[in-house]
Amino acid sequence: MIELTLPDMTCGHCVKAVTQTVQRLDAAAIVEVDLPTHQVKIGTTQPAEAVKAALAEEGYPAA
Repeated sequence: MIELTLPDMTCGHCVKAVTQTVQRLDAAAIVEVDLPTHQVKIGTTQPAEAVKAALAEEGYPAA
């Protein structure tokens, strides 16, 4: 399980974008979002660095 804080994730559209970005890397990934705290838990077989890089490229760098 990868746990990240994404400060730029602020609304439902952001949640959808983050989820889609992760699922492009791993279609079977599980993404759990706590929007008020900007926390994301990601269950994936992909390496954490690959997930972080994809999210940063999409505009959601991890803090």
